[in-house]
Amino acid sequence: MRITFERTGGFAGISKKTSVDTDTLPPHEAAKLPRLVEVADLFRLPELITSPNPQSDRFQYKLTVEDNGKQHTVTVSEAALPGTLRPLIEWLQTIAQKR
Repeated sequence: MRITFERTGGFAGISKKTSVDTDTLPPHEAAKLPRLVEVADLFRLPELITSPNPQSDRFQYKLTVEDNGKQHTVTVSEAALPGTLRPLIEWLQTIAQKR
C-alpha cells in the first residue's frame, strides 16, 4: 500500500508533502497503515469533501491511496474532516514531520 499525502493552506500557507509505502516502513508502522485506511473507509469517500462554511487559514488535505491495483484520491478541507479520517491524517502528519 502506498499513500501520497499533501497538506496545504493554513495561516502561513506552508505545504507539506510525503509519500508512505508499507514496503519501506518498519513492520509495526507497515501493519498500522492498512488498518487506518480501512477505518477511514477511504476507498468509499468522495473525491472532494468540502465544508458548507469555508473558513480561511484552514488546512486542506489531499490523499492518494494505491493498493492492489486500486487507486483513489480524496481532497478534504480541515473544517469538513470526517471523524473516521482524522486518525489517518494525524498519523500521516506525524510521518511527514519526521522526514
